Amino acid sequence: MWKTLLLWTGGAFLLLQAIQIDIPEPPKHIDPNDEIKAPKEIMAMLKTSCYDCHSYETKMPWYGHISPVSLEVKSHIKEGREAVNFQEWENYDEAKKQKVYKGIVKTINFRMPMPMYLTMHEDAKLNRSQRDKIKSWAQSHIKEEF
Repeated sequence: MWKTLLLWTGGAFLLLQAIQIDIPEPPKHIDPNDEIKAPKEIMAMLKTSCYDCHSYETKMPWYGHISPVSLEVKSHIKEGREAVNFQEWENYDEAKKQKVYKGIVKTINFRMPMPMYLTMHEDAKLNRSQRDKIKSWAQSHIKEEF
């Protein structure tokens, strides 16, 4: 009984490995002039807490290649880059930038970085003061006409 259950579970796990989500490879040349510009303190926080999903500088953990966890990890990275890629910032029009600034203001206190991500990435946690600084920085860039 237990051997059969273990065999089926192992087989299902192995079959899951065939299901993968591809995240696009970064371009061969990334122009540093396209990256978002912010004060050093803000850039340091963005790089520590946001760049894994919102840039080409993703540091894929070992478990990010093993299904079913990889499906979740890679889908978050893919969606994060689609929402905003801070290394592509200067390629966005002003409407997109304004949408991102407003999104940062809305999400920085509750949803970003994602709680699930923070369970495995202690260094990405932002304290209240850091969140407030990022929020104030983003708010200072919001223009009324958008």
